[in-house]
Amino acid sequence: MFSIPGKPAVRLSPAAARQIARLMDKGGHAGLRIGLKKGGCAGMEYTMEYVDAADPNDETVEQDGARVMIAPMAQMFLFGTEIDYETSLLESGFKFRNPNVEDACGCGESIKFKDIEELTAERSNS
Repeated sequence: MFSIPGKPAVRLSPAAARQIARLMDKGGHAGLRIGLKKGGCAGMEYTMEYVDAADPNDETVEQDGARVMIAPMAQMFLFGTEIDYETSLLESGFKFRNPNVEDACGCGESIKFKDIEELTAERSNS
């Protein structure tokens, strides 16, 4: 929907691709769907869920055995995002490096995006 031919909507780090592929194999799932919902102190939160079949309107990204589906309403906001998987002494999880984020809460769980007009202008200049 908001893709540029020849350029994936999101990029996966090698660590994220390995983790997603592991999760797909372990559960027998077709992939991982990424979306957005209202919530958190900054206004929006990422969602991730296992899926057994892609929705025809999903943007699908396949990389190194991993498959990510981007929900239609999230595509514009996630375009250009790098997804990583980090492990530290206290926690492990997916990290989103999203150029469309204008602000984030202190805990990093919720985000605020640039205005729609600004995002659309950036896409047309790419």
